[in-house]
Order: sequence, then C-alpha cells, then structure tokens
Amino acid sequence: MNRKQFLSLTTMAGLGAAAPIAILAAEQSTTQKAKRYQKGVSPWPICLDTATIRPASLEDKVKIAAKAGFDAIEPWDGELEKYEADGGNLKDLGKKIKDLGLFVPSVIGLWNALPPGKDAFDASLKDTRRRMRMAADIGSQHIQTIPNTVGEKWDQKYVAARYRELLEMGLKDFNIHPALVFVKFFPLKTMGQAMGVALDANHPGAMIIPDTYHMHISEGGFEGLPLISGKSIAIFQFADAPASPAVDQLEDKHRVYPGDGILPLPKILKDLKGTGFTGCVSLELYNPEYWKQDLQQVAETGLRKTLDVVRKAGV
Repeated sequence: MNRKQFLSLTTMAGLGAAAPIAILAAEQSTTQKAKRYQKGVSPWPICLDTATIRPASLEDKVKIAAKAGFDAIEPWDGELEKYEADGGNLKDLGKKIKDLGLFVPSVIGLWNALPPGKDAFDASLKDTRRRMRMAADIGSQHIQTIPNTVGEKWDQKYVAARYRELLEMGLKDFNIHPALVFVKFFPLKTMGQAMGVALDANHPGAMIIPDTYHMHISEGGFEGLPLISGKSIAIFQFADAPASPAVDQLEDKHRVYPGDGILPLPKILKDLKGTGFTGCVSLELYNPEYWKQDLQQVAETGLRKTLDVVRKAGV
C-alpha cells in the first residue's frame, strides 16, 4: 500500500485531518524498527577494537576491519599519536575510514584525566585536550574517560564534578562526547560505580561504557544492566571469559572470542536490547594468542562469533 492509498483509507475510516500525523508516526515507527546491521542480523553496528589485532599499523587495521565486514572501528590514542608523528594527517585518515564504509564510535582514551586534586586535574588538561583533538580529527563520536588515576580513596562527588567539566569541554570545544569506563584493575571498578559518577555529574550527556569482561571480573555482575537506560551507554564492549583461571586471577590477556567462554552473552544482549541501546557493540580482545595468528582471520572469526551470539540472543 502506498502513501496515497493509505491516506484515502484512513480518511474514509474517519481519521480525517489526523491521517497525515498517523501516517508519519507509522512510518517513523517502521523505520526505527527496521534499522538493522550486518545484513539484518544485528540491531547494533558491530565494531572492532583495534587492540584485538596486533601488531599492525593503524591503516592496516582499518583495512582489515573493513575487509572482515565490521561496521566501525575503535582505535587507541597511542595509535593516533604515532600516526601523526609519522607524518600522517588524522583528518585524512578519518576520510579513508569513511570511504571504506566504516565509522568511529569511540577512541580509547583519556588517560590520567581524572586525577585527585584540582591542581592535578588542571595540569592534566593539556594532554586531555590533545587526545580529544586527535579523536575529533578522525570523526570519533565518543572518547573513553579512563579512571586510572582517581586514587584508591576517590571521592564520587569530586570525580563527578571533574567528569562534568570534561563533558562540557569535549562537547563545546571538540564536538566529541566523553564517556566513562570502569576497569577492575583501576579504583573505579564496577558499572554501578561508573553509573553513580555519571548520575552525580548532573549532565544530560553523561554516559558510561560497559564491558562484559570487566562486569564479570570486577564481580559487579550483569543483573543491573536492565535497570539502566540505553541512552546512558555510549558503546558496549564485548568479549567472553574462560572458565579458568579463577575469576580473581583473570587478566585482560585471558579474553576469548564471544561464545568460547562462560559468560551469559545471549542473555546480556537481550537485556541490552531491552534498555533501548542503539550504539555499537565493540569486539575487544587483548589475547596474545590471537596476536600470533593471521590478523585478517582473527578479525573475521571475531565478527562471525559475535554475530553467532547475536543470533542466539534472538534480538
């Protein structure tokens, strides 16, 4: 049925002048529901964290990701810094990424950006602004705010206030959106702690970046995920964890392909879908055994296994 036929029928049915509004609402709803990726398999774009495929140049990683079929790529600040130091232009790189059919949802990241004490924070801003500028140059939507220097006795109110400052700076000066990560190996360890900081920042743009692996090894768990809104999630990091070693001995090097470990990834993705999240799911593996293999094959295997889990989730 085309638009004209539908308008005629709704008018006859008594909708009258309200018909165009009804049509627009129906079309918008259909468009939103129809937005799929990976040939319709996924409701989210699938991204490749560049640390998954080491060692390779950043340009090679971009080519590998595109050839494997990813929708997006997530590089690290050190790679951008090296690219510039070697004479590359990050804005040109951003265009190459786009020309290959990819986009950049996030860059890792703002290191040392949340130190305790206002003087230390102010001193850190030079490096923070440099990292924001590099990420913005390649067209990144977000940049990860990493709480590696908040201190063991970090104060939530203070960290939230500083995170708010970073948000205002990023959005106003660089058109880039800082989002807060949590890492078991840093003082700010769990999704609950990250959400507490985001909420106390009292900013409409406050966001976090969950990571299935750190949700597991921080022992913060997964059951809190349905309690938050997808609007508060910038990007969703994705990996599985093996049965051994024990959870308190797991390190980033133990990450495995989705579906090869013990995490309830299909249920996690069902819960993620329920939050209304529409951003990227980013494959993030730091396994040195994978780095020894053919990197193109690693990327293709990672995408295939990620999509297998998406299918199992029935989302």
